[in-house]
Amino acid sequence: MNCIQCVNIKKDSTCIPCKLYHCTLIGTKFSCSHKRTGGEGLSAKDSMAKEYFADNARFADLCNNILYGGREVILPENLKERDTTEVLTALGLDKKTIAMQKMRDIFKNASIKYTGKSYVVLIGVENQSDIHYAIPVKNMFYDVMAYGNQVKETAKKHRKEKDTATSDEFLSGFTKEDKLIPVITITVYLGTKEWDGPRKLSDMFGDVDEELLPFIPDYRINLLAPREITDFTGFRTSIRQLFEVLKNAYDKEKMQEVLQNDEKFSKVDRETVEAINLFAGTDIDIDEKEEVIDMCKAWEDQKNEGREEGRELGERQKIISLIVKKLQKDKSVAEIADDLEEKEEVIAPIYEAALSMKPDYDVEKIYELLEKNKKLA
Repeated sequence: MNCIQCVNIKKDSTCIPCKLYHCTLIGTKFSCSHKRTGGEGLSAKDSMAKEYFADNARFADLCNNILYGGREVILPENLKERDTTEVLTALGLDKKTIAMQKMRDIFKNASIKYTGKSYVVLIGVENQSDIHYAIPVKNMFYDVMAYGNQVKETAKKHRKEKDTATSDEFLSGFTKEDKLIPVITITVYLGTKEWDGPRKLSDMFGDVDEELLPFIPDYRINLLAPREITDFTGFRTSIRQLFEVLKNAYDKEKMQEVLQNDEKFSKVDRETVEAINLFAGTDIDIDEKEEVIDMCKAWEDQKNEGREEGRELGERQKIISLIVKKLQKDKSVAEIADDLEEKEEVIAPIYEAALSMKPDYDVEKIYELLEKNKKLA
């Protein structure tokens, strides 16, 4: 079996490079309709988010906050990985098998013991680093496929055991006693902008006759957007620190306040700091040997380094400005070096760069040229 665009196929008909995208299997050929990032596989943000939230402790923490208001109901040890591939098959008009394949980000089986009862639910998490303006349709499709697979597996079991009692049950592949496992999909928005996308299917409609609305099924997404969280105390893992930073990433003063007033930032695991750097756009230094980072100190060190770099930049531009003034008076490199009490080898490259900017002598452009030449050297 050959993938038209991606070539490499496993025996189970999974397109390896496309494994995390949308592939359609038609007959015995793949037609891939995914959007690639960087040519191969997932983007850095997608990969990071999948790995980060796949951790059972973080996954349980995430679910408990959006589903149970922060109460510790779903336990990490009661979560079990499920195949993230959803495939539905049907016979086309030409009698050939048509299969639709989708790949979720994360999909787990949750066994829940609550209020004296036991429940099982399937929970999927879809990570969005950008706003998706068709997210209700995307998530609805995942859920429909998950339910469709349950019906298909149930029908397969009945065919094997030949235990359907009526023709209706036989045709349905599903009996009156059969039950579906509920499916919940949570969308985690990891962007720093306000979410302005749809929150339910009906948000995507244009004008609709109000009399028709009761007959049109709606679909609501379960959205977790850090910018909308007002209380982070319900989080028990380091996703609290990630979400707090994402909420305040647009305002450096608020970020500073959060870091100074929350002692939890003094001990943040390496994976969370890496996630913060990637999703919030920060540049916190992480020592290769460090597994726990004091973000308060790292943030302050970064600010101090920024001030020092600013001072160095100011001093460098001041020297350039002095050299330009003397250059405009037709002074030589030796004369300028003597006037400024500097070595000629320090003055010469600045002199040449300034000379190339004649007659404007733009100090910032001269500085940029010097930096560029330094990198090329």
